[in-house]
Amino acid sequence: MLESPLIEAVIGRGDLADIALLLWASGASAFAYRLLRELAASNRRFDEFVRELHRFNSRADRRG
Repeated sequence: MLESPLIEAVIGRGDLADIALLLWASGASAFAYRLLRELAASNRRFDEFVRELHRFNSRADRRG
């Protein structure tokens, strides 16, 4: 399974903690990216809602 010379060299030098840190940082970065993407989508949906509410109020003011 660990037949790659690169993996064997890293494990042999004791840099396993560096690999763990890299994996943790990659996971945290991916989570932050997804979180920011969802936040942007949420802001777009809220903006759309506010625009529709404004259109509704504008039409209601013209009728009344």
